[in-house]
Amino acid sequence: MLERDEFLHWCQKLNLSEEARNVIEQIRSSDPARRVQSGGRNVSGTYPSKKMNVTIQFESHRVELARVYEMEYDADVMEYYDQPPTFKLEYSGMNGRRLVVFHTPDYFAIRQNTAGWEECKTEEQLEKLAEKNPNRYCRGEDGEWRCPPGEAYAEQFNFYYRVRTSKTTNWVFQRNIQFLEDYLRTDLPTFDKVARDSALAAVTAEPNIKLEELFLKTDGASSRDDIYMLIAAGELYVDLSAAPLVEPHQVHVFPNKETATAYAHIVEVSPNAMANVPRFIDLAVGSTMEWNNRAWKIANVGDKMVSLLGENNAFTELPLPAFELLVKEGRIIGVATRAASCSNGEAAKILAEANEDDFRIANDRADLVCRRLRGEPLPEDNNVSDRTLRYWVAQYRATETKYGNGYLGLLPHTRRRGPRGSKLPEATLQLISEFIDNDYETHKQKRKYEVWIVLKNICDKRGVIAPSYKTFARAVRRRAGYRQTLKRKGHRAAYNEEPFYWLLEQTTPRHGDRPFEIGHIDHTELDVESPSSRTGRSLGRPWLTLLTDAYSRRILAIYVTFDPPSYRSCMMVLRQCVRLQGRLPQIVVVDGGPEFKSTYFDTLLARYECIKKTRPPAKARFGSVCERLFGTTNTQLIHNLRGNTQIMRNVRQVTKSVNPKGKATWPLGNLYDRLCEYAYQVYDTIAHPALGEAPRNAFVAGVARTGRRPQRFIPYDDDFLMWTRPTTPKGTAKVLAGRGIKIHHLFYWSDALRDPEIENTQVSVRYDPFDVSIAYAFVSKRWVTCYSEYYSVFHGRSEKELMIATKELRALKNSHSQQFTVTAKKLADFLESVEAEEVMLMQRLRDVEGRKVLEKINSGAPAANAEGLPVVRSTYEINDTETEESSPEGETELLEVYEEF
Repeated sequence: MLERDEFLHWCQKLNLSEEARNVIEQIRSSDPARRVQSGGRNVSGTYPSKKMNVTIQFESHRVELARVYEMEYDADVMEYYDQPPTFKLEYSGMNGRRLVVFHTPDYFAIRQNTAGWEECKTEEQLEKLAEKNPNRYCRGEDGEWRCPPGEAYAEQFNFYYRVRTSKTTNWVFQRNIQFLEDYLRTDLPTFDKVARDSALAAVTAEPNIKLEELFLKTDGASSRDDIYMLIAAGELYVDLSAAPLVEPHQVHVFPNKETATAYAHIVEVSPNAMANVPRFIDLAVGSTMEWNNRAWKIANVGDKMVSLLGENNAFTELPLPAFELLVKEGRIIGVATRAASCSNGEAAKILAEANEDDFRIANDRADLVCRRLRGEPLPEDNNVSDRTLRYWVAQYRATETKYGNGYLGLLPHTRRRGPRGSKLPEATLQLISEFIDNDYETHKQKRKYEVWIVLKNICDKRGVIAPSYKTFARAVRRRAGYRQTLKRKGHRAAYNEEPFYWLLEQTTPRHGDRPFEIGHIDHTELDVESPSSRTGRSLGRPWLTLLTDAYSRRILAIYVTFDPPSYRSCMMVLRQCVRLQGRLPQIVVVDGGPEFKSTYFDTLLARYECIKKTRPPAKARFGSVCERLFGTTNTQLIHNLRGNTQIMRNVRQVTKSVNPKGKATWPLGNLYDRLCEYAYQVYDTIAHPALGEAPRNAFVAGVARTGRRPQRFIPYDDDFLMWTRPTTPKGTAKVLAGRGIKIHHLFYWSDALRDPEIENTQVSVRYDPFDVSIAYAFVSKRWVTCYSEYYSVFHGRSEKELMIATKELRALKNSHSQQFTVTAKKLADFLESVEAEEVMLMQRLRDVEGRKVLEKINSGAPAANAEGLPVVRSTYEINDTETEESSPEGETELLEVYEEF
């Protein structure tokens, strides 16, 4: 970001007016005008910008995030801001009326020699908007999209307003930037001298070397991490817009950009220059060739002579041996004509309209025609008349002359027959369509018969032929599908029938190019009842939180709790990921749950430079990696445990003797052990149907191919644990003299708070959600532990228990005549009362079981080896060697597939 003096100097260099400077200063000092959201199809999120030292919002990961990457790594962009302040746009509507709308652009960019607003939209969106409001969005003379009212607003400040579309995105560059970002974020990259010198020497000796060859030549001296870091630091030059780095056989490496530019200007003969020249010359009447740079056509082929017809009806004859000699010497070459390929538009259209049955018929006809042309006898079982066969031969020769391929004339033309549709009059068909639209396809969900009865009466009144019920029902079935279900039952019911929208242009791979690029977090309630280890009483169904690697489908971390999904589950699964894997994914994909929208969660991800993507609500396909894994976990493990809840799907048939609550056997701690064993030892080593190999093998191979990236390693230490602890909405608390800091109705004290310089100031605070008797304050550049004034009462009690107690206390003391204030003393007294014992018993038992899971998690050592690199392991020791892909004969284990994900 620009310092104050640098900004003023930039304004002076561009000779900006006072009004223009005020506009930019307002943008620089303002928070985003709005918070982006995920709608029906878009994936929104936040990007931790190193250039801006803040998180930048994006509302579409295919358009806006791509633009963020470009601005982040564009040297011309000095600053950029998301969702700048709103301003008015004025333009004329379709009816000529003047329209004034409030508009919030996506970004404002400050560049070396200019500044302006940038709006990002897809081509499809702009087409629709231009049709609706042609005076707001339109194409310029150069074919690029424009927003005239936006340009008019920006022009008064001498700024620009540009519309950025998905069409201009270079997806190879996007893919490479994401691939290298772990290296690009390194502040001061350090290189091993031997590794650096080895790589530079290899590239200097052979400029334009392929990356794959560079890996082989420097094997043993330079690791892939070394080479990727040299590319990111600019020590080696690669055109990031040319080829993806994950395909090293296509990537060319140069010592510097100047050398690459020089090689680009070298004129080379294209290997495709002769691609359109036919490899063979067809010695048949009508074939075209080139002789002495003139086009000739074969007019006749005899036993000894070949007759040629040239331009202006020039005619000549060549002896057959002479013709063959000219071909052999290359003096006669083939010419690409319409007859040489089926790329001709009309011929291609004929082929495109044919189906499998048409080709089968044409193949049978071609067999008979070819026999007739060669003078061979027809098959004995032939039942085609001689007249029909002569017609087919004529069609064959006609299309051979016209298109150069007689086969096209043998394709049947049954599609050109007259209509075989309904014989009902147009008025009846129109009424059928209207009644399906307005009476059947509505949220009333009327039956077809009731709608048909009304339709029949209307037809009788208007004197129109009424359709039969069978005809009407057939018309309804023809329209069945996504749109019909959407109109009758809503978007959630219709989601399973919604067609997939395939991306026809190249973008970034949906599951990433490597391990730890994309991770998915999601929750599910397990299909099993879990009891208390003390009383044996069922405490309900626990919640499972998973963090999975999208590339390898490997489970990176799991967490189990009785509490519904909250920031605590997110915190613990991220802790587990760092403890077991030594790092966090570059991109974390979450759903739209409130636990993922907290400032605490966003701050934690921004602190460790993780991009957060929020998938659309009620769109399970966007989170298919986790969704399918939940199904696999339930069927392979949970449904085989005593106390599973499969029978509850038919709750009316459940009796006391088979009720899962009475069969609960697996306490939370034991269930967590089995889940860990399944995730890290069973699922991890079974071949995955979408990968063709085990997740562990795919993970290990991916790390070896794309680098270990040690700069992303996160030490599992007190600093990391402190960042994973929640804080207050403000992030701070005021130090009150003699009382300490107040968090959630409770005062916390430490002797470090006695300092007069600290009293009545705001300090950063954190607290432990699993033990509310302890909090932490950042005092004198260190974190100090503070204890509650009622430590003995609150010790070991969770935040969830405190929330329930607060709610119950308010309900008990609810009064219309006076306002009730919750205090620490009232909470402490209530927690020690008989009423609390009754209300809190279930939560207390759940917390006891939850603490056993925490003890198992915290008992493990941090996942780092002597070199500071992450070690993949779980609470169970795992050997990361290759797993056999095929089981011994007779021991094959089948993995149930829940669609390919």
